[in-house]
Amino acid sequence: MARHRPSKHTRPARPLGLASFQTSATKQDGRWVLRQIRAGQSTKDYRCPECDQLIRPGTAHVVAWPHTPPVGSTSGLDFRRHFHTSCWNRRP
Repeated sequence: MARHRPSKHTRPARPLGLASFQTSATKQDGRWVLRQIRAGQSTKDYRCPECDQLIRPGTAHVVAWPHTPPVGSTSGLDFRRHFHTSCWNRRP
């Protein structure tokens, strides 16, 4: 009998690796937690919210999420976004 994993939408957010790989930054819209993704680490397409262009698999980029979760949320990880490194660096 096949066993099914619970939906990823009903599971709690998983940690994004070791804290030593995370940094933080303050931008105009608040404080963010950052994780640098090295070339070759990503395996799927993401859309950069700054330029609205695809980040292709295998491309180095930045994952960012709010340091303080929005009201009603238990984790800022639910709001993580993938940015081209240059797009993230240009954000005010």
